Amino acid sequence: MIELTTTQQRLHLISSISLVLLIVLCILWELVLAPLRPGGSWMVIKVLPLFAPLSGTLKKNVYTLQWASMFILLYFTEGVVRAWSDHGLSQILAGLEVIFSTTFFVCAIFFLRPYKQAAKNLASEAIRKAANPDAL
Repeated sequence: MIELTTTQQRLHLISSISLVLLIVLCILWELVLAPLRPGGSWMVIKVLPLFAPLSGTLKKNVYTLQWASMFILLYFTEGVVRAWSDHGLSQILAGLEVIFSTTFFVCAIFFLRPYKQAAKNLASEAIRKAANPDAL
């Protein structure tokens, strides 16, 4: 088990906050602030997949953070496309979506870095032991 450094604790906190902010943003965007249709839009269902990594992210689950860091890139892509094509408030909200998804991605990647390094070291040690069984 890897003990969390202060930096890792901060990275986890920032990634968790950015995920929650992204969820809130997507709900408000499609229901209240700038829906595609007046009165709300079915596009609000795009927020549902964001609830899948929420629990694991809050619990610092390494596996969840690994796949969520790739998954969040879908929201980054949507934000870039809508920031480029939309106008007015929707364009600003798309920019926020880009910021929140990028923040989550970067913080999750750097949070996971020591875990990846530990896994590499463990694998190298296992390969070394398997290649030279007489050294045991």
